[in-house]
Amino acid sequence: MNLFSLEGKVAIITGSTKGIGLAIAIRMAEHGAKVVISSRNQDACDEVASAIREKGGVAIAIACNINYKEQLQELVSKTEQQLGKASVLVCNAALNPYFGPSQDISDEAFDKVMHANIGSVHRLCQKVLPGMAEMGGGAVIIVSSIGGLKGTDALGAYAISKAADMQIARNLAVEWGPKNIRVNCIAPGLVKTDFAKALWENPEIYEATVSKYPLRRIGEPDEIAGAAVFLASAAGSFTTGQTIVIDGGGTIAS
Repeated sequence: MNLFSLEGKVAIITGSTKGIGLAIAIRMAEHGAKVVISSRNQDACDEVASAIREKGGVAIAIACNINYKEQLQELVSKTEQQLGKASVLVCNAALNPYFGPSQDISDEAFDKVMHANIGSVHRLCQKVLPGMAEMGGGAVIIVSSIGGLKGTDALGAYAISKAADMQIARNLAVEWGPKNIRVNCIAPGLVKTDFAKALWENPEIYEATVSKYPLRRIGEPDEIAGAAVFLASAAGSFTTGQTIVIDGGGTIAS
């Protein structure tokens, strides 16, 4: 058996039309998973799903705004109608509308971060995990951040939400482990995505960051995707409740 095979698995991946989510979707499809491409924009979802199918993979496109509970339910329902119950769930979609000191963030922005980054993970797991249990097990992968492990003077609310992701993983790993469901987090460091553009496009922030990374560079989305494949596959079958840090060594050197 190929330890990293995802043959026969249905994988829902939120925020999968660009960046880390896109890389995870492409690699999971390459390893045999039937992938559900999801983001707020249906056209973008269609484009990615079509590109995966052109390369021989299986992919469908279901637009979903993670801020709305009814859209999360529709994402799960449409997946089950078209591909069957999900055996892999990747909670990747998140937002960060504010960059600056916590003292100055508006109530609206703070609540928006918590609702999207914590609430959507909680609600989506509520909707998907019972179906996984019926099938005999599955894997949940939450894309967190090293921001959840360190103090910050500019990403306070976002960092709080990402620390919460790690606790969600631990809680659900304990709750659902007896049903053979594994729940883990990936905590990337600075990765070259549109989401993190404000960081890596700023020369001062970029240099300050990579100077503390032993590898002296930021990551690429594909360097996160491998860990997701590991956690979803038989290779990760005894790994649960963990946060895997992928940051070029940043957290151990600074």
